[in-house]
Amino acid sequence: MSDSSPGIVDLLGVLAYAELAAFLRLAEDAAKLAPTLNDRAALGDVAATEYGHFRVLRDRLASLGVDPEEAMAPFVEAIDAWHTQTRPKDWYEALIKAYVGVGIAGDFYREAARNTTASISALVDEVLADESRAEFAVERVRAALDADPRLRGRLALWARRMVGEALSQGQRLAAARPRLAALLVGEEGEDLAEIGRMFARLTEAHGKRMEALGLTPGP
Repeated sequence: MSDSSPGIVDLLGVLAYAELAAFLRLAEDAAKLAPTLNDRAALGDVAATEYGHFRVLRDRLASLGVDPEEAMAPFVEAIDAWHTQTRPKDWYEALIKAYVGVGIAGDFYREAARNTTASISALVDEVLADESRAEFAVERVRAALDADPRLRGRLALWARRMVGEALSQGQRLAAARPRLAALLVGEEGEDLAEIGRMFARLTEAHGKRMEALGLTPGP
């Protein structure tokens, strides 16, 4: 498999648009929902990081002789629909979305990258690094729960919704782009045991995020 194979181009294309869309939505949430200027600036920093990741992916596509816009175009509708369906109503929902929703979507892309080349896998790990986003969200959500424990139930439900919407988005993308879907299951394709292990890894990663936030782990 070469870095310019169709499945890898699809992976880089969906990641590039996901990062661009995340930048735009995080910037919007910072402007509209952040309760303080410090929060606005901090979420703005997270958004800027996402834009930096987009630029890395855009440049890699261009270096492969691929038009970045053409590579991203097949994924615009599904990703925009996901953001529309998961529009946060307040600051805390925005934090959960930035950490849990974007996080589980990234887990899918990491799984796909496991079946690519070493250079692409390293690139995906680089652009999906979420330390700053995680630290930002966890710190503020935990502080909010300490101040008002009644938030826990609502935010746990919202986090579970993020997972359900992310899974639905993944299914739509897989159905629309079989070459991308093939990366998730590797060369065997029909290995149900490996698919089961993949979902176990996704569930474990989600559980760790919920635990970090101080919320009851979702399914």
